[in-house]
Amino acid sequence: MKQVKAYSVASSTAQFAPQSIPRRATTERDVQIEILFCGICHSDLHTARDEWHSVMPTTYPCVPGHEIVGRVTEVGSAVTKFKAGDLVGVGCLVDSDHGCPSCQANLEQFCPDATFTYNSPDKHGTAPVTYGGYSESIVVDESFVLRVPKNLELSGVAPLLCAGITTYSPMRRWGDLKGKKVGVVGLGGLGHMGVKFARAFGAHVVVFTTSPGKKEAALKLGAHEVIVSSDPEQMKQHAGTFNFILDTIAADHDINAYINMLGLEGNITLVGAPETPLKLSAFALIFGRKSISGSLIGGLKETQEMLDFCGEHNITSDVEVIPVQKINEAYERMVRSDVRYRFSIDMASLKNE
Repeated sequence: MKQVKAYSVASSTAQFAPQSIPRRATTERDVQIEILFCGICHSDLHTARDEWHSVMPTTYPCVPGHEIVGRVTEVGSAVTKFKAGDLVGVGCLVDSDHGCPSCQANLEQFCPDATFTYNSPDKHGTAPVTYGGYSESIVVDESFVLRVPKNLELSGVAPLLCAGITTYSPMRRWGDLKGKKVGVVGLGGLGHMGVKFARAFGAHVVVFTTSPGKKEAALKLGAHEVIVSSDPEQMKQHAGTFNFILDTIAADHDINAYINMLGLEGNITLVGAPETPLKLSAFALIFGRKSISGSLIGGLKETQEMLDFCGEHNITSDVEVIPVQKINEAYERMVRSDVRYRFSIDMASLKNE
């Protein structure tokens, strides 16, 4: 076991501050990674502030961060996939039971014994819970380490490990999107990735937004059209014409308005998680044999597929790179949606602590 530098919060109302945290020694199946960049996800904020207490209470001190890109510094004796110097990534998971039906189906995110990258019970007993990527380094089981394409800008790769796979997975699962009309609701950290993937899949991409000022940004990202969802006339013109809609909104909103946009057997998939239950009209689904579904990140196999796809199509997240010392400011800005579209922490700045 060794101590490494990190940034943590001591309570739901505390500011982030430097702290030394323990990391386990590299076992035979482990990969030790020097963290180069770590994205800031809205889930980090919810966890740090204990806003999901009823479902996933936060154990303090808390070190968030599950959008990790780094360089391998050491591997265990049984590791075969990686060597020192490799560029790798770590997403939302660092372990599972490896044997349940979900794991056998490459859906480790649904394993009942999954270990999340932070705020999960630490099976190795190194600490009360796992500590995430706002730190110098991390030690992870080889099975949960991903290979990063060498041609991509690393700061923009980090958010792919959550925002990327969260939007890629439901689109791939829905089927061939080439030539189909695909809607993306919201243009934030998730939404902007949804636009990029839908365009790369060959879809006709339409962004739904409540902000007319986002039209230029949406078109620049690859959208073909933009609908201001607060304009009834624009919504009416497109009613019943979409094959697939990705809903990234985490705030309360009228889901029926978007179901009405779907054509025959169209689907809307939720990847945003509003705190209040959505009010759903059964008739909105019944007439047109439409469906609504949800999606949670992706398994390790699919996440690697997503990274390889991004390498082939030169896709990364649009990020604002910050030093670790500006985490508190970044959190306040994130609450105000004052970022396009993700913060990525340059972890080299931690060396100054």
